[in-house]
Amino acid sequence: MFEKLKLLYKGEEFNPGLIGVFIRPDYLLRKGLYKAFSELAVNLDGKLLDVGCGTKPYKSLCNVSEYIGLEIDDKGDRHHDYADELYDGKRMPFIDESFDSVFSSEVLEHVFDPNDFLREVNRVTKDGGSLLLSVPFLYREHEQPYDFGRYTSFGLKHILHQNGFKVVEHRKSVHGILAILQLLIIYLANLNISKNKYFDLALALVFMIPINIAGYLLFKLQSRDSDIYLNNIILAEKIKNIKN
Repeated sequence: MFEKLKLLYKGEEFNPGLIGVFIRPDYLLRKGLYKAFSELAVNLDGKLLDVGCGTKPYKSLCNVSEYIGLEIDDKGDRHHDYADELYDGKRMPFIDESFDSVFSSEVLEHVFDPNDFLREVNRVTKDGGSLLLSVPFLYREHEQPYDFGRYTSFGLKHILHQNGFKVVEHRKSVHGILAILQLLIIYLANLNISKNKYFDLALALVFMIPINIAGYLLFKLQSRDSDIYLNNIILAEKIKNIKN
């Protein structure tokens, strides 16, 4: 029974549906990311590189001729089994301009030197190629100690331009009161107030479920121009080579 519940929980991780309202503390965050990717991934084509691919949860959204997953070769909690290639975190194992498109979700915050990372992305991307990138703005520290940064919309656009990319479209995902409610749920879900983890989980669910239901009903009504939001999602185009 426990294993079935665990599989159900994992199955609702990246594209949560109605069931996710009742079991996922990160429901609003994940729903926002999936919605943005499902709308923007149509701009990705040809041979695609997924940097920090994990389990390749968004592969089905990408109508491309070839999908290559890349992961860092370390001893961390990585899904190496899904990766087609591993790298040392410095130089990607591909020749210059190997890919028509690059996708990278929730990776940049784990990179200590973002300029080195984006220069490598630039190097392996063809001129005019597309980059679809997401990175958190408001979120708890995670994957400690490998959590190095948060980016405002302005900072992210600046660093992309520095490294040879032109921003085509920028979105802020999960705005205003929904962002605040999502952070509250995540706080409660990670709050240990007793020695009984099941009691703590039950207490979190008492707050999580009604908030998620409200978020489910209000999700499509949120505006896009709030300065309080969870994630930056950017579609960019490579405009020039950056010398390494």
